[in-house]
Amino acid sequence: MLTKEEMPVCPVATTVQLIGSKWKLLIMRNLMERPWRFNELKRDLEGVSQKVLTDSLRAMEADGLVTRTVYPEVPPRVEYALSDLGKSMRPIFDSLETWGRQYKAMRAAE
Repeated sequence: MLTKEEMPVCPVATTVQLIGSKWKLLIMRNLMERPWRFNELKRDLEGVSQKVLTDSLRAMEADGLVTRTVYPEVPPRVEYALSDLGKSMRPIFDSLETWGRQYKAMRAAE
């Protein structure tokens, strides 16, 4: 979790520091839909290594964006979901989706 001293002065820089990597953005995109298991995320996020996925999920959990739930089953089942703080980023992702659609439409019209 970022300490007060580690947080950039600029709010945009703070947001980028929390979710600015390609994989964190794509993980959050998936988690906006529903909780996911680790192997589901790994299969869906083509090209992500197990280490990067693990490190990203741990960092996002430490930053309070993601929750990790372990179900007492055999074998254990672990699900990752957005916390309320993570869910509060939905408008950002909606804006990214809207902009991406507009950009693709604009490029297709050229």
